[in-house]
Amino acid sequence: MYTKMNNSKTLNMILCALFVALITIGTFIRIPIPYVPFTLQLLFTMLAGFLLGGRWGFIAVLIYIIIGLIGLPVFTEGGGFAYIFKPTFGYIIGFAVASYVTGTIANKVPNPGIKRLLAAAFIGLAIVYAFGMIYVYLISDLYLGSPIGIVPLFLYCFVLAVPGDIVLCIVASILSKRLIPFLNKNRRL
Repeated sequence: MYTKMNNSKTLNMILCALFVALITIGTFIRIPIPYVPFTLQLLFTMLAGFLLGGRWGFIAVLIYIIIGLIGLPVFTEGGGFAYIFKPTFGYIIGFAVASYVTGTIANKVPNPGIKRLLAAAFIGLAIVYAFGMIYVYLISDLYLGSPIGIVPLFLYCFVLAVPGDIVLCIVASILSKRLIPFLNKNRRL
């Protein structure tokens, strides 16, 4: 029993470190659009939740955030504590919360179906956008002193970015449907 539990914890720690690296790599694969660049961060944060579960997925994203805040340039525009004043930092916070929620929803059953995975992914997407758009609005108004209207906020921070993110949700769900049984099998060994 102790060996199985120890192996599972070790596997989770290794996968957690792998996802920190993948999220970082996903940051640098981007398409620049105004306000919120399109990256693969969402894909890897969703996969972290799906494959590691809510707790470990959240930990992976949290480690990524901490690494960025201590100064390593792992965010789309660099790093450092001052990054919390960037309008897009809310999306990063949303990644952590969404990873926890998607992982928790998906892993309520041992081998979730595609419908459960898609539902979890779209709930996670809504969380990311809710955190991101509210943060952009507040930072623009309260810190930068250049308020953004609701229409430009909706256009730049949702309409332009969400089609690609919907595709990423579908890709994450399909990949997870294939990978979760494999990981569950290896966790039992």
